[in-house]
Amino acid sequence: MSTYVNPGSAHEGAHGTVYRDVTPEQEAVEQRLVDDVVKSFDACQDPRLKEVMVSLVKHLHAFIRDVRLTEEEWGTAIEFLTKAGHITDDVRQEFILLSDTLGASMQTINVNNVAYKGATEATVFGPFFVEDSPEIEVGGDMAFGAPGEPCWVEGTVTDTDGNPLAGARIEVWEADEDGLYDVQYDAGKRAARAHLFSEPDGSYRFWGLTPTPYPIPDDGPVGKMLNAVGRSPLRASHLHFMVSHEGTRTLVTHIFPEGDPIGEKDSVFGVKASLIKSFEQQPVGTPTPDGRPLDSSWSRVRFDIVLAPAGV
Repeated sequence: MSTYVNPGSAHEGAHGTVYRDVTPEQEAVEQRLVDDVVKSFDACQDPRLKEVMVSLVKHLHAFIRDVRLTEEEWGTAIEFLTKAGHITDDVRQEFILLSDTLGASMQTINVNNVAYKGATEATVFGPFFVEDSPEIEVGGDMAFGAPGEPCWVEGTVTDTDGNPLAGARIEVWEADEDGLYDVQYDAGKRAARAHLFSEPDGSYRFWGLTPTPYPIPDDGPVGKMLNAVGRSPLRASHLHFMVSHEGTRTLVTHIFPEGDPIGEKDSVFGVKASLIKSFEQQPVGTPTPDGRPLDSSWSRVRFDIVLAPAGV
């Protein structure tokens, strides 16, 4: 049984919901509409589509009735969604930002990536992945001149039985030290993103950038929403991965530097404890693993990736 919180007299509706300030007659009017909309899907030939639409309608109407949504508030919501559509283009996806900031993206990830035998946990995809990333060799540099502190990233890709996975495709991408992705500068620019393939023993390694925190794009309706409710647009520092191999479940995840104070306030709820890693700072002059000469500080991190089998 759920309870609406409006003060006043209470009435228990036909479906076990307690309505406050709602007469039995009004409850019947509202419930009749819900029933009519649900019935409108009776002729749907796709069982899954029908299931989703019926559940959506029931939850949507329950929300409207729960908060006693005003017509002005409904209009504001329509205006918000319209603005989100107008600002969305091939580079920026405001609806993904909305989904992310409401936790809907992360919950969908949880539902679709069931925990399995120590497989690496998944997290949100984010709005800035692109298909045509350049390929680099193992040990190559995915920064392509993007500003930031160099970071040596290494690890292995295995299945949940510990077997190395050779030839796994590893997509990596991240923001630069100014908190911007390449496509935010220029839709055709490619920097701080690449893909590579794991070696026969499952190992991989590459140069990237030490992750830094940055705000999600907050100049649109989602940013205004966050400001209105007193939330920060900042994302915890992170490096994106998407890893795929035949016979395994494709993994979309990040790794996060330990000690990041933004971690607990990540604007898209993407941080998981298992994905927090030690990015070890290396002072100027410290020899690099591949002998690369550097005249700056750098960091290094290890991330061993475990892929679950396909279909679980």
